Order: sequence, then C-alpha cells, then structure tokens
Amino acid sequence: MLINVYDFDNTIYRGDSSFDFFRHCAAKYPRALLSALGAMPWMFAMALGFADKTRVKQRFYRYLRHVPDVAEEVDRFWLTHDKNLKDWYFAQKREDDLVISASPVFLLEPLMRRLNLKLIASRVDARTGRYDGLNCHGEEKVRRMRELCPETQIDRFYSDSRHDTPLARLAREAFMVTGDDRKPFPLN
Repeated sequence: MLINVYDFDNTIYRGDSSFDFFRHCAAKYPRALLSALGAMPWMFAMALGFADKTRVKQRFYRYLRHVPDVAEEVDRFWLTHDKNLKDWYFAQKREDDLVISASPVFLLEPLMRRLNLKLIASRVDARTGRYDGLNCHGEEKVRRMRELCPETQIDRFYSDSRHDTPLARLAREAFMVTGDDRKPFPLN
C-alpha cells in the first residue's frame, strides 16, 4: 500500500504540541510547572549529548502527575489549539494518511480520531509520564511503522527535521517543511 506520511509538530501543526500542552496545563496547575522545571538540567544534558532522549522526556512528563484529569485537559487543549493545523495539509489530505510523531499518543490520538487519521506516536502513560518503549524519534519511527504496517510504502513524506531522514529515505518523494513552505528533503 502506497501512502503519505507526515511528522506532526512543526510540520502539519504550527509549533510543538507537547510544549503547548504543557503550557496549557502549567497555567492551571502550578505544581505541574514546578515539576517540569526539575527536568531542565536533564534537557540541557540531552542537548549536549550526555542524556538519553526517552529518559529526559520521561522526567519532563512527570508534570502530568499534577494534572487531575489529563484526558479532559487534552480535550480542552484541542478546542483552542486545532487552529494551529496548517491549511496546506487539509488541501492535500487523504483518507489513508499516516502521522508519525514523537509527541505522546494520549495527546494526539483524540485529534487524530476526529480527523480520521492513523497515528504512530510515543507511548507515554498520561498519569505518570512513564514511557512504554522508546521515544518515537529517528530510526524508532521507521521501526514502529514497519512493525505496525509492514506492507506500507511511502509515496510522499513531510517533516520539519533532519532527524526524520530515516523515513525520508524510504519515500518516493520527501519534503522539508519550514512554516508553510515545502521543499525537497535534503537527503545528503
């Protein structure tokens, strides 16, 4: 089966949905903000290559323990943030599109259901912030796609990040997204 595959954050969504959701929660639950601040040294270490991305993000997502009903907050969040979805995506949307994202399933799944899109994303417990498996990033995106959709071939792939080069290499055509601009993905 030949399908189009999209990254989500900064690709078809203007911004980073995980960070936007954190800000949404932190505004209502100050303890969530304090909890996430504890992950800042780890994020710095990750940026320098000294810390594992999955473990650092897991520390960050501990803030979810201070959000009484995450599912309810996710629903509220998408009522105001679905406007960040980019128009160009809807102009070419197909029923068999697949979104593969490092953002958590619990955050994206309600929106994907509403848009009738298939999703592969990071499996993060919405109550504790703990990961089930690795952060869905880089080569892990390819591994998950092959595991869940072994017969799938990518016609067009869209991403804002060179970290998605492994998926871009599998596509007949790949595009780098910057804002609303889409240019050929730099594969070298």
